[in-house]
Amino acid sequence: MKPEAGWFEALPKDRLLAEFSLWSADLGRLAEDVARVDPFVDIYHVDVADGHFSPALLYFPDLLVAVRKVTAKPVHVHLMVEDAILGAQIEQFAEAGADLISIHAENGNLDAGLDLIARLDLPSGIVLKLETPVAAVADYLDRISLLTLLGTRIGVKGQGLDPSATTRLREAAKLIERAGRTGDLRLAADGGIRDNTVPDLRSSGAETIVMGSLAFGAPDLPARIDWVHSLPLAR
Repeated sequence: MKPEAGWFEALPKDRLLAEFSLWSADLGRLAEDVARVDPFVDIYHVDVADGHFSPALLYFPDLLVAVRKVTAKPVHVHLMVEDAILGAQIEQFAEAGADLISIHAENGNLDAGLDLIARLDLPSGIVLKLETPVAAVADYLDRISLLTLLGTRIGVKGQGLDPSATTRLREAAKLIERAGRTGDLRLAADGGIRDNTVPDLRSSGAETIVMGSLAFGAPDLPARIDWVHSLPLAR
């Protein structure tokens, strides 16, 4: 199952998008958990970590194949892997069914990675670690569809949002505006996503948020997503 062609351009632009992180799904009952949340998902988020670039060890292509069998919603793969395996991971996750692949600004072979994603005819994204200056992505904005800023240290669940996260989002939004990509290149916030942080992230320019337990652990998921959708546009 796959989304229709042009899915990224068709995403709503008049509300905050809900990107559901499968890191927080019940992996023992993955198909059932995806079916439960699927009506409320704009994009699924799959974190891939090699235990070196990121301290976590997460997701592999066969698991994405299993997800792909049970949903037609788009799947965004976030690769947190070392340079030596980046190209192979891009190819493997593209074959497994990724609809968008993001790689890190900190990868030494970032250019080659973006070129490979383009050759595979997929939209691409760049992710910035918390300690990486936002300006580091300025020269790449014409090559990507999604820019994701981490608001916590990479690969560690349960952290609080870093105080710099909102300032960094505003800086990124200004870079995107100066590049003439507003409304075209989406800005995402990932990490520290809580009910008390989402309003500030939204007002700072986030257009999509990567929701983990805030989505999968919601006692009333329809109400929570209604709340996410109702948050006002950045001013």
